[in-house]
Amino acid sequence: MATSIFCGFLLLLFLSCATNPTPVNSSDQGNSYLISSRLISRATAEKQSHFRFYWHDVISGPNPTAIRVAEAPGTNTSTTGFGALIMIDDALTTGPDMKSKLVGRAQGFYASAGLDKVGLLMAMNFVFTDGKYNGSTIAILGHNEVFSAVREMPIVGGSRLFRFARGYVQARTHSLEKTGDAVVEYNIFVNHY
Repeated sequence: MATSIFCGFLLLLFLSCATNPTPVNSSDQGNSYLISSRLISRATAEKQSHFRFYWHDVISGPNPTAIRVAEAPGTNTSTTGFGALIMIDDALTTGPDMKSKLVGRAQGFYASAGLDKVGLLMAMNFVFTDGKYNGSTIAILGHNEVFSAVREMPIVGGSRLFRFARGYVQARTHSLEKTGDAVVEYNIFVNHY
């Protein structure tokens, strides 16, 4: 009987410890860089939003929005432009026409990272400037194989209304001019709270 009481006590102690939502402080962990750690309620409603807009990459003319800022010694002789680094501040509009409503900017860079195929490393923030999303951002970091019909890149975060964002974007080239100017349709599928 004493054994069953002792086992019952241990089970009760185990269950009370397993469900204790007490925050852990840095002194509890012995790590000076951990400020706090706590359970997060799963009762918070996560939603998925789908946006579509058009990214205007302008490299020609008097007011380019994409500028080469660095290159490797062999970039100009490479068939893929390997080693080129381009900074961007591209318009995001509701339609493929540049005169469509401006809803934000794509700010960041892309770099030619493929030796044999044109493949870009994309690192950019979609910075919203319109309506309730004004000031919010969605961060994208991924591989963009430019000549594929559809390219998919991950969403790695966001700010303001998109804090803790995750998801993906799909890019489809709408038009590519001889000058190198491009319009790309972006469909954004973002999970956020």
